[in-house]
Amino acid sequence: MTISKLAPTLLIPAFALASCGNATSGESIVQSVDGEAAASVAYTVNEMGEFNEPWAIAFAPGTRTIFLTEKSGTMRAIDTSTGAALEVTGMPEVAYGGQGGLGDVAFLASENGLDSRTIYLSWAEAGEGDTYGAVVGRGTLSCQGSGCAVSDLDVIWRQSLKTGKRGHYSHRIVISPDEQHLFISSGDRQELEPAQDNTNNLGTIVRLNLDGTPAEGNPFADEGEVQAEIWSYGHRNVLGLGFAPNGQLWDLEHGPAGGDEFNKVERAANYGWPAVSDGEHYNGDPIPDHKTRAEFKTAAIGWTPVIAPGDLLFYTGDAFPAWKGDPLMAGLAAQGIVHVEIDGDTATEIARHDFGNRIRGIEQGPDGNIWLIEDGEGGKLLKVSPE
Repeated sequence: MTISKLAPTLLIPAFALASCGNATSGESIVQSVDGEAAASVAYTVNEMGEFNEPWAIAFAPGTRTIFLTEKSGTMRAIDTSTGAALEVTGMPEVAYGGQGGLGDVAFLASENGLDSRTIYLSWAEAGEGDTYGAVVGRGTLSCQGSGCAVSDLDVIWRQSLKTGKRGHYSHRIVISPDEQHLFISSGDRQELEPAQDNTNNLGTIVRLNLDGTPAEGNPFADEGEVQAEIWSYGHRNVLGLGFAPNGQLWDLEHGPAGGDEFNKVERAANYGWPAVSDGEHYNGDPIPDHKTRAEFKTAAIGWTPVIAPGDLLFYTGDAFPAWKGDPLMAGLAAQGIVHVEIDGDTATEIARHDFGNRIRGIEQGPDGNIWLIEDGEGGKLLKVSPE
C-alpha cells in the first residue's frame, strides 16, 4: 500500500497564499510492481485557499494564474506568483443542485496572457418542466488590474436530452493536442439506457470542432446531427478526460456499486454501459460482467472497491521526474491521488498518495508542481511540491 498521511492543518481564508508555516510534508511509498518496489517520492503540501464546492481548476497557459470554478456558479482566479486574487465576472446562470452547477474550464494552449483569450466553460442549465442538462459555452476572457471578465459567452453544445435527474452530467472538456478538436464527456444522466442509443448524445464522448460543430471524420457522421457528434459511447459518468503524451485519449469514469473504469478511448468504440459493468446496481441487482460480452470494449483498469474519480491529469512536468508521462487521478473515495502506469492497452495502479480528504480536481502548474482541489464546502486548494 502507500503512502503519506497529512497532519491536520488550519483553515485559511479564500485566496490567502500559504506561508511556510502552513506547509505539511509527506512521503509516498510506492507499492511494488512485479515484485520490485519503486522509489518513494517526498513532497510538501501548501494550502493556498478555501473555497465553496470547487469543481475544476485550470491554469491559463502562458501565465501563472489559476482559475477555479465553484459549483454554485462563481469562478475565482489567483495569480500564484503574487497571491493576488482576481474577481471573475460574466458567469452564466447555472442550474445548481444535486451534481449540477458550474463545471469545467479549459483554455487553448496556443494563446498566451490574460487579454482577450478564448475560454471554454461547462455548466448545468434548466429546461422546461423541471428538467436539466449540461452545456458547454465559448467566450472571451480578459483581465485587467484586479479583475477578469468573461464576455460573449455563447452555448456551442448541449446534451440532447434534458431529464428530471440531477446527476451524471459529466461535462469534462479537453482540447486535442493539435488544438483542432474539442472533446466533451456527456454522462448518462442516471437514465442508463440512452448510453446505448445513439439517437441522443447521453453516455457518450463527443468530438467537435472548436466552434462546437461536429468534427469531420466522426464515426456516425452520416446518421444525423446528434449522431454526427459522437466519438465513443456506452459510458456512464466520465469525470476524467485527458490526452497521454503520445496523443491517445483516455477517460476515467464512475461505475455503479463497484466497477470504476480507466478506458483507452477509441473511435466508434462501445464501452458497454448499462448492458455490462464490473459493478452492480446500488440496490444489489447484478449486471453482467464485461467478460460476458466480447463486443464491448473493456477497461484498462477496473476498481472494486471504487476510487470514485474526480479528474485525470497526464503529468508532463520535471518537478516529479518519477511521475513523468503517467496518469494521475483525483480520487474522491480514494481521498488522494491514484498513480497509474500505462503499457500499450493495459494499465496498472502503482501508488496511492493519501491526502485524507476527497480530491475533486488535479492540475499541473507551469513549474511542474501539482495543484489539487478538495471536494465540498470549505474545499481547499493545495499545492504539491517536491520536498
